[in-house]
Amino acid sequence: MSRIDRRALFTSGAAAALLAATGTSLSAAPQPGGALRLAVPREGGFLDLVARGALYHTLTEIAPDGVLRGELASKWRSNSDARVWTFDLRASVSFHDGQLMTANDVAASLLAHDLPEDAKIQHATVLSDQKLKLELVISNPGFPYLLADPSLIIARAGHIDAPLSMACGTGCYYVEHFQEDRHFRATRFERNYKAGQAGWADQIEVIVIPDASVRAEALRDGYVDISALPDPSGLIKRGDFRYLPSQQEMALATHSGIGVPKVIGKRVALDDGRIAERWWRV
Repeated sequence: MSRIDRRALFTSGAAAALLAATGTSLSAAPQPGGALRLAVPREGGFLDLVARGALYHTLTEIAPDGVLRGELASKWRSNSDARVWTFDLRASVSFHDGQLMTANDVAASLLAHDLPEDAKIQHATVLSDQKLKLELVISNPGFPYLLADPSLIIARAGHIDAPLSMACGTGCYYVEHFQEDRHFRATRFERNYKAGQAGWADQIEVIVIPDASVRAEALRDGYVDISALPDPSGLIKRGDFRYLPSQQEMALATHSGIGVPKVIGKRVALDDGRIAERWWRV
């Protein structure tokens, strides 16, 4: 269940080629409603990964079709040597506390992150509420790809290290309940700017079940909809399930009534933590 090297993905400039189709083809369109329940192991930090994917956004994202797109940024441009970058931000994006996101929140968040050497920011200048200029220490034409790293979240007033129980992001969901290493539950944020495009479930719940065989039983008996099952040796012996990325390289098993994006990461379906946004009940 080892993850792909995200840093290599986001710096390559060829993310679309590295994100391959799973072979799953669904005719059903996403349907809003219901609860999406996921069982994960304790090790690996998967509870936090899925929770943060539900609660926060980044400036850019690798979309389900494998293409780099703006998320909280609407567009960007650089100077001739790719050291100075200007980002236009989406207007009218709300945090979970009702406050509108501004360039001050984005600047504070990026400066609070421990960025890699090739993405270090020398100066951040707020040009307006929806425009931000970033001067890098060194030139980097792949900087927008780096900003798609799911760890580079944008939080209210730059509080990127807030406990998940107090998280305030712009994500499709806001936290209702969090127990460290045990349980996470969140409800759809109706004012989210992606409404009607992502975040289809009314509620998402992540439950830590350390034993893989118990996670398999929970999926088989209908207590959860998705289960992380790294062992493809046949923990699930009956029922109608899908295996992602494949039955030979199983990372997740899902009930057949759960829809998934037509393109996801080939190596590990949990890698970007966007299950809450992109998956749905058929």
